[in-house]
Amino acid sequence: MKLAHLCFAMLSLLVTTVSAQAKERIISIGGDVTEIIYALGAQDELVGRDTTSNQPAAVNNVKDIGYMRQLNTEGILSLKPTMVITSDLAQPSAVLEQIKNVGIPVVYVSGKHSLQAIPQKVETVAKALHREKEAKPLQENIDKTIASLPSKQQPIKVIYIMAHSGISNLVAGKDTAADAAIHDAGLQNGMGNTLHYQPMSQEGIIAAAPDVIMTDSDAIKTIGGADNLWKLPGVAMTPAGKNHNLIIIDQMALLGFGIRTPEAIKALRSKAEALSHG
Repeated sequence: MKLAHLCFAMLSLLVTTVSAQAKERIISIGGDVTEIIYALGAQDELVGRDTTSNQPAAVNNVKDIGYMRQLNTEGILSLKPTMVITSDLAQPSAVLEQIKNVGIPVVYVSGKHSLQAIPQKVETVAKALHREKEAKPLQENIDKTIASLPSKQQPIKVIYIMAHSGISNLVAGKDTAADAAIHDAGLQNGMGNTLHYQPMSQEGIIAAAPDVIMTDSDAIKTIGGADNLWKLPGVAMTPAGKNHNLIIIDQMALLGFGIRTPEAIKALRSKAEALSHG
């Protein structure tokens, strides 16, 4: 009887050990989510990621399931995930519901454009991966950087221009990630009197009178180089255009409101001040 009990105990321990060692098969949706997974050291469990997940560079070796707002059920299920960790901005929501309905856990991470949301994102991902211990120093570093951001507002007007092939050039108004980042940097959004992203117009740009133009590397490629930026309607007639005050950002770092965003906001403030005072 004692031998039987001993054998049962050893078998139970073996099963428990194997289960604990079994890796998850995770699909990550959202660049901010994926960067947190890497920061927590769980990248070996990734079997899929969306197109916005391109940092760190090693993630580009992971299977791409497509754009986060054009999810496909079959593409996700083909990777046999045991868990999907996704930004709550991902679409269509019906695809994620289908994933849940077949028994695969779906963990939703806040997509808010807020510095306060970043620690919440880390906490959500860490809890899902059982890596709360690894999250602690990451959280402390994020909190420290956020606390170090300048609190004094500057009267420096910035506008963010988004340009992608196939669509008109857009400028960022209120209720956008760009607007939130500009304000968190203690700067003024020159297009703050409009809502969301609006088509760029000569009249609107001239009226905004930005001191600094902000855009990203993809936009620069789309318009054919930085020199062409100053040829866009109205830009040359603004203070930014006359002085060629341009800041090219890492879009995910600044606008993704992930773990790199506090440092990116600090850098935006520093660069804007240098340009406006130069």
